[in-house]
Amino acid sequence: MGAVRKNQNITQLMIEQKLISAEDLQVAKESQKKEGGSLTSNLVKVGAISDNEMTSFLARAHGLPIIDLSTFEIAPEVISLVNVNICKKLKVIPTSKFGNRLVVAFANPDNYFAIEDLSHITRCKIEVVVASKDAIDQAIEKYYSVPGEKQSNVANVMQQFEEADPTQSTIDPSAIVAGQVDAEPIINFVNQILTDAIQRKVSDIHIEPFEKKFRIRYRRDGTLYEAVSPPKDASGAIISRVKIISKMDISERRKPQDGRLRVVRPGQEPVDFRVSSIPTMFGESIVMRLLDKSNLNADLDNLGFEARQFKFFKQAIHLPQGMVLVTGPTGSGKTTTLYSAVQELNIPDRKILTAENPIEFNLEGIVQTQIHHEIGYDFSQALRAFLRQDPEVIMVGEIRDLETAEIAYKAASTGHLVLSTLHTNDAASTITRLLDMGLPAFIVAESTSLIVAQRLLKKNCEKCKQVVKVEDHILKDLGVPEEKLSEFQEIQKGEGCDQCGGTGLRGRIPIFETLRVTSGVKESIYAGKSPLHIKKTAIAEDDFITLRRSALIRLQQGVVSIEQVIAGTVSDNDEEN
Repeated sequence: MGAVRKNQNITQLMIEQKLISAEDLQVAKESQKKEGGSLTSNLVKVGAISDNEMTSFLARAHGLPIIDLSTFEIAPEVISLVNVNICKKLKVIPTSKFGNRLVVAFANPDNYFAIEDLSHITRCKIEVVVASKDAIDQAIEKYYSVPGEKQSNVANVMQQFEEADPTQSTIDPSAIVAGQVDAEPIINFVNQILTDAIQRKVSDIHIEPFEKKFRIRYRRDGTLYEAVSPPKDASGAIISRVKIISKMDISERRKPQDGRLRVVRPGQEPVDFRVSSIPTMFGESIVMRLLDKSNLNADLDNLGFEARQFKFFKQAIHLPQGMVLVTGPTGSGKTTTLYSAVQELNIPDRKILTAENPIEFNLEGIVQTQIHHEIGYDFSQALRAFLRQDPEVIMVGEIRDLETAEIAYKAASTGHLVLSTLHTNDAASTITRLLDMGLPAFIVAESTSLIVAQRLLKKNCEKCKQVVKVEDHILKDLGVPEEKLSEFQEIQKGEGCDQCGGTGLRGRIPIFETLRVTSGVKESIYAGKSPLHIKKTAIAEDDFITLRRSALIRLQQGVVSIEQVIAGTVSDNDEEN
């Protein structure tokens, strides 16, 4: 059936299609006179046709797509474009925004005046999709809340700032409970920001005061986006509330502080937040890192190693002694890799000790200690104490100085398995970094079992990814050999859709390189060779899978795009610093 003409009688078409009868139409008209609303909604109300049948018909008649509102999250900045009262009145809800185009779900796409009104209100070009009335009502409840409901949301709580003075707040340092509603708008707002962040599975919350603006941003899948901008004069009260529940000193605004808080979710695992504040020109900037144990994938088998890499990693962590190093930038998944390793090794007859700053997750059966630099308890001091605790396995959060490196390598060469991290660009440059610290070459060469470097690449959205044509010279520039070009025919890229917010990207996947210290690599270490020489030696001697090669494997599988390969890795012929 083709799209309906603008002046065509939609109910007459329904009668022709035998979806309703003339008697049904008359009953619906009588209901409309008494109850108001559209004729189509009254047809559903009187039982002439079901809500889903009406939705399907309207979508076909107008040549519009149907959207399932339950399958994705609508961003707060999209929800804030249309007032809740307008959504309820027109039976609409905004779903996504791409540039100047706003996608809006309508229960009744016949309402051309509503489309024009929304265009004026939002200053966007409106693209119409169809959803059932019930689905839109449920979405409005979810994203805007309704009077009398116990759980509010960010958009709804924001309205309370207009009804109260946000600078006057009697703040109660009680425990945070997800969904808890209080009389204080500031408390409600902070509670809901925390709850909203958990529901959206973000990794960090950024609270940032500026001269004329106060904004809150979320980081999800490695990308920051603005969640909400509270009134500027509410910044002091909101920041004070966060500091109080994080057990920080609200009277100290001149120095950085660290804190921690817990959000209790009825029937679910509690979520811990690691909180950091720094002083800025216009107030304190706060970053809150979510430590949701339910999202911790500490299963060694599911980390994402290639089969050959997984074999090397598992062999290394099951050795009775030696050093296993995991490297990569902040937020690359190093902690998950280390936790997966110690969980694999966690058996009753093995003593495992960890020194962390901070302890991100509590691991049952593993003795974890928190570093406190302010009292002189650092990684090197913890390691000295560990050697008197009779452990088989030691995990050190980070090797950042010669003293820590010397003690860690001493432990690795005297019957202990030591796991740690180092901030370097790749596996080969880790060796140079250790030598630059002052460790002797023979210690590094003889005690290092494996070096793992890792990155996180953004995945193509599974819903909208499409096969794209890529020129052979581009693949060659990325390092694909001439004889392998035919294997890269299914390269894919996300086109952008409602589920990925128009980015074409959804979720992240790790890539790894695992450098074994083979005889050739040892010779390079003793000779003081460059990271590029060490890398080429490992490739020639051990078929070393570099980060770039690992990324190309994911590209070949259609998991990531070429843009992600380029953004996340460097050529194997380029020497990194």
